[in-house]
Amino acid sequence: MDERAAVAEHVSKYYGSIRALDDVSLELKRGEIVGLLGPNGSGKTTLIKLFMGFMKPDVGHVSVLGVDPYEDPSIRARVGYVPEELALYESLTPKEFFDLLARIRRMDPVAYIERLDMLASSFGLKERMNDLIGSLSRGNRQKVAIIAALIHEPDLLLLDEPMTGLDPAVARIFKEILYDMRDKGHSILFSTHILELAEAICDRIVILHRGHVVVEGAVEEVLEMAKDKSLEEVFLEVTGKAHEVYEVIRALKGGA
Repeated sequence: MDERAAVAEHVSKYYGSIRALDDVSLELKRGEIVGLLGPNGSGKTTLIKLFMGFMKPDVGHVSVLGVDPYEDPSIRARVGYVPEELALYESLTPKEFFDLLARIRRMDPVAYIERLDMLASSFGLKERMNDLIGSLSRGNRQKVAIIAALIHEPDLLLLDEPMTGLDPAVARIFKEILYDMRDKGHSILFSTHILELAEAICDRIVILHRGHVVVEGAVEEVLEMAKDKSLEEVFLEVTGKAHEVYEVIRALKGGA
């Protein structure tokens, strides 16, 4: 069995004259959580969409669970996905939406009911299961999207800024669910701007900047390479933002 859940090999992707990804290579092994970091426009969302098979790389190759996700979209049945911009059926209730997903994914009815009850209880959504999705708060819509990605226990989980709108208690529960999935051999690619979150839960981190991988390694290795610096300081330096940020801070302090 291939121990790699997702692979990008020398991938480049263009939007017209804009190069979103430039010769990016990345491997996500089974049973690990990888944090995908980078400033806005660095290529994080593009890479995740390539792994989902929503588009094809202009150069290079992408493989998910052993197949090309663009050529064989059926692989998405084994993938869970939380997009940065939510796209939900707002005229349905969460229960109707989850029932629809369960039928599409041909889930066992008994296992589905048990799984849904556990997730809805864990995320504090049980009292909102019969409300229209369009009437829910941003945080509760985010919970719907996360449960939809988790409901079928996917082999691969692709998360694009998934903590948006979650309160600290729910975020902590979500992290524990991710740990449990990892320990059971599932794989998670986790895009986030929250550096402390990446440092806390990820086994490895990949920092993208202007479509390039500028740092990759275990969190401990990256911090060791940077000596006594925090992950935030490493991020600012490799993305060329350190001088700019420190000048703003100095100005705010009156030039002291």
